[in-house]
Amino acid sequence: MERIEALKGYYETHDEDARLTSKHGMVEFLTTVHYVEKYLKRGMNILEIGAGTGRYSHYFARCGYKVDAVELMECNIDVFRANTEAGEEITVRQGDALDLSFIPDGKYDIVLLLGPMYHLYTDEDKQKAMSEAVRVAKKGGIVFAAYCNSDMTVYQFCFVRGGINMEQYKPLIDYDTFTLSSTPREIFALYRKEDIDGLMAGFNVKRLHYVGADMLTHFIGNAVDAMDDATFRIYMQYHFCICEREDMVGATNHILDIFRKE
Repeated sequence: MERIEALKGYYETHDEDARLTSKHGMVEFLTTVHYVEKYLKRGMNILEIGAGTGRYSHYFARCGYKVDAVELMECNIDVFRANTEAGEEITVRQGDALDLSFIPDGKYDIVLLLGPMYHLYTDEDKQKAMSEAVRVAKKGGIVFAAYCNSDMTVYQFCFVRGGINMEQYKPLIDYDTFTLSSTPREIFALYRKEDIDGLMAGFNVKRLHYVGADMLTHFIGNAVDAMDDATFRIYMQYHFCICEREDMVGATNHILDIFRKE
């Protein structure tokens, strides 16, 4: 209940639509779409778990795909429905990523889990959400899971914004490894690659891509927003050149883990 109340307080005051519409915010969106479209074929059906206001769901529905969406927050569902256009083959219902029992096993070709892992704070809940996402995917279906990167939070929040010296956050910092912990009060759960690898070790899946969804874009956000369209296209070309490089992929705010259900 604490998790749900914290999320309600956050999303009722946060413009989620705006986050992905600035040029620097579009990098994450365009990257996710780029990788989903590698695997989409006509006639495939899509489930988005934790769809928020529907930025991805509406995009794919407007491209002609059948999309079902599940979202926990009523305020987001209201915006989702308001943004629905005539001709979209799309549904949205309220539900929690931890329990998708209303969806049968193996129903979807593509499963998007692009928000829920941001807001789960126990290993048990993370396992539940991932288990449900894998369960509802068809055999051979592709799951896209997004995470917030712990080490970029060390840079941005702990040092750039001074959180390292704030008493309320000191219990959440391991000063030997600089691993960060989160509770519902901090809203966002944080991951390193070894955390994601450990979570996925128990599932019969094959990783296809491990992607830095926005890389260091956040650090140069003003410069990216000021780019003309031609320069921004070149920036995206560069981004796609580096976003899976093992020597660089850790330098990202958001991680996109893409895998096939075996």
